[in-house]
Amino acid sequence: MKAVVRLAVLLLLAALALQLYFLARVALMAVVDPVSTTFQRSEIWRLATTQGRVDWAQQWAPHEAISDHLRRAVIASEDAGFIEHGGVEWDAIQAAAQKNERAQARADKVNAKNPKRQAVPKVVGGSTISQQLAKNLFLSGERTALRKGQELVITLMLEACLSKGRILDIYLNNVEWGEGVFGAQAAARHYFRVDAARLSPAAAARLAVMLPAPKRFEKNPGSAYVSGRASTIAARMGDVDLPP
Repeated sequence: MKAVVRLAVLLLLAALALQLYFLARVALMAVVDPVSTTFQRSEIWRLATTQGRVDWAQQWAPHEAISDHLRRAVIASEDAGFIEHGGVEWDAIQAAAQKNERAQARADKVNAKNPKRQAVPKVVGGSTISQQLAKNLFLSGERTALRKGQELVITLMLEACLSKGRILDIYLNNVEWGEGVFGAQAAARHYFRVDAARLSPAAAARLAVMLPAPKRFEKNPGSAYVSGRASTIAARMGDVDLPP
């Protein structure tokens, strides 16, 4: 019994130490720009092992070097409640969970009728910009309850230690916009041959459209879907308030 208690205490201390490590890293980001993220490092490894080379484009752009058009477009597209919420939108998470349950039920029915087909349900998320940043900074892409719980904890740390403006700046400088293309500056140069500060409203809206699936959309950034969705986002941008 003592051995079990000792093990439980050690596990608790290890979990606490891990949270303190994350908290220290997050607090440091108030003044120090992160060099890379866990997701970026995993992508570097994937490219190196699958292609034998790493074609990479990323350059940190300070706040004033990123167009406000892009900030408005990303908020309008990814997280309309970014300014108001505390990092997590519980209603959105619940709605996403219900959609995923229905999708899983439909896939189960298809698989029961045709076992060889093995339909895979399309999983949707209800993540805010803060949650996406928490995941990309420190965590893997696996979908487990433990990983999601850790994501929520780190999200609350980000919201407690950093301003909304700083969270958005770090997100825009590290988010993926194509294979080996990370951050607003690299994306602006790659797709429009301009600096991130000079992105027009239309160009910013197109970049925002790509965020949910950048590797897919970069194959045809001028597709009818991207153009139509970009027009919708551009129409919403005027109603977006930016964080200080």
